[in-house]
Amino acid sequence: MLTLEEKISEITKTTNLQHIAIIMDGNRRWAKEKNLPSAFGHKKGVEALKNTLRACNDFGIKYLTVYAFSTENWNRKQEEVDFLMDLFAKTLKNELDEMHKENVVINFIGDLAKLNPKLQEILQNAVEVTKNNTGVRFQIAFNYGSRLEILQAVQNIAKRIQLGEIKPEDITEKMISESLYTQNIPDPDLLIRTSGEKRISNYLLWQIAYSEIYVTDQYWPEFDKNSLALAIEEYHNRNRRFGK
Repeated sequence: MLTLEEKISEITKTTNLQHIAIIMDGNRRWAKEKNLPSAFGHKKGVEALKNTLRACNDFGIKYLTVYAFSTENWNRKQEEVDFLMDLFAKTLKNELDEMHKENVVINFIGDLAKLNPKLQEILQNAVEVTKNNTGVRFQIAFNYGSRLEILQAVQNIAKRIQLGEIKPEDITEKMISESLYTQNIPDPDLLIRTSGEKRISNYLLWQIAYSEIYVTDQYWPEFDKNSLALAIEEYHNRNRRFGK
């Protein structure tokens, strides 16, 4: 009898499932239902992310991209924003050695220039330390908004036209894709959203054109290895037609 890892790894191979993107939703609601401060939900969410990253490695998933902090999240209460920034910095520093030992490649997508210099330094260090690893490629979308990403890509292409490097008719889908934060990453095969919300929330709008979308009512702090396995099994049972 196959183990869970063997079963899901076989699905990963046969379906060529390479890239999973996740909208990690429900930390605050999970905490509220348990009469706990939202901070507990966010900390529990970090544990869920660690477990999911390890599960991706066990299941043979090559790319994992998670939505950690959106450009819209700045509109939350300043106290919560400050807490999230501090939690993110501490978690990255505390977990970096372990992720490095587990061969994880860390990268960040988003408008990182807007972050404070100390946090930028922590992010850059994580990228530098893990850049030669060969395990799961772990993208963290931080201060990320897909409309801003596309806007910046269009602006960069427009500058090239202005400089005479290219003509408008030279613009292709491939050129646009290569102008995005995810330029060296294949598009997600599967997009998972937790907490039952059925919206995209300005996440990877260009990249998920043909991704399968899986929504679970579980709050993110409850998400675990079995949850990921269920999502992959659901993906396996779908017929991906790509418009055909």
